[in-house]
Amino acid sequence: MRLSAMGDVAMTVPVLRAFVNQHPEVKITVVSRPFFKPFFDSIPNVSFFAFDEKERHKGFLGLLRLFQDLKELNVDAFTDLHNVLRSKIVRSLFALNGKKVSSVDKGRAEKKALTQPENKVFKQLPTMFERHVEVFRQLGFTVDLSSPILPEKQTLDTEIISLTGEKVQKWIGIAPFAQYDSKVYPLDLMREVINQLAKNADYKILLFGGGKKEIELLNTLSSNKENVIVVAGKIKFQQELALISTLDVMLSMDSGNAHIAAMFGVKVITLWGATHPYAGFSPFNQPLENALVSDRNHFPKLPTSVYGNKIVEGYEDAMRTITVEKVVSSVQSGFGV
Repeated sequence: MRLSAMGDVAMTVPVLRAFVNQHPEVKITVVSRPFFKPFFDSIPNVSFFAFDEKERHKGFLGLLRLFQDLKELNVDAFTDLHNVLRSKIVRSLFALNGKKVSSVDKGRAEKKALTQPENKVFKQLPTMFERHVEVFRQLGFTVDLSSPILPEKQTLDTEIISLTGEKVQKWIGIAPFAQYDSKVYPLDLMREVINQLAKNADYKILLFGGGKKEIELLNTLSSNKENVIVVAGKIKFQQELALISTLDVMLSMDSGNAHIAAMFGVKVITLWGATHPYAGFSPFNQPLENALVSDRNHFPKLPTSVYGNKIVEGYEDAMRTITVEKVVSSVQSGFGV
């Protein structure tokens, strides 16, 4: 069970791929929001159960109904990859019913030590992938992530190709937004990154995002550039996943698009502001040098939070210490330039 957020749900995919490859005798049912079902469609031995937050599974009584619905699947064990109140309730009901249960340790104390302004303990914490592996170990299953199972690039349908054209260039995905402003690279610098990359006719740049405001901003970033295309709002989510799977490189903030690209084996360059990859949320199977972090010599309190939701006065411009030149060269090095 993992209900949200999009990036966190995407981070379960590489672990589940490895699990079913190494334990083909086990069937897994993923409990999550219906929107995330496409993440799991291609994984063998994995079924999807849609959590109905608005009606059937709403509130405490809804969680009781969820337990009854899942109980009918005759599961042998329940794995809680979320560890929040709702999942704890369902987990407890399974435990009371005599089933094996396990849950993820989010390492809250370690993360507090990493993000506190004073007496900071600045060190790499276990990744969420390692934490997920530990959840399965609690049930007696080992999972080895050292040789990742990556899906094949998906075939693009005619609707996508009519938007992007046939793939005859290097395709660079750019997802310049995140849930919190403290994780978003300044728009003027991102504009310059796109301008510099767009000068190379061998590149096609695809801009990802969502929501009316973001799409308007993306349109300003793409204007008057033939090889820069706004994808946001023009294709369905499943088509967007297929398109991301074909990218050569994804440039993303510390956000869901980074994890989606990584679960397809795409090279991902991430930009970090208030957050830091040491908290364990770096995209799957990406080298640390692909994570471009703000300068801690100028901003020693970084990281200031795990999720980027804390505003620290004077730290608004931390991401300006990540230079345009560094971003551009990192993207280019992603496909061997």
